[in-house]
Amino acid sequence: MAPDSAAPDSPQDDPERDDPERYVGLSSETAEQRAHARGWSTVRVLAPDAIITMEFLSGRLNLAVQDGTVVRCWKG
Repeated sequence: MAPDSAAPDSPQDDPERDDPERYVGLSSETAEQRAHARGWSTVRVLAPDAIITMEFLSGRLNLAVQDGTVVRCWKG
């Protein structure tokens, strides 16, 4: 079994930073820049129907992007 990540689950100092729904509707570029600026260590940009592994990675924000716009966003 892989060791747990030492990074925090998500940015904790501001509740606004911890709400993935705030990225929906933004352009992928803006969302990615904003996520990094708000403390997310890893931002993964995916197609809405992408096949991905479901392991949880602390500090990662996932952005499902269609036609350049974030349509879904989730932690891990």
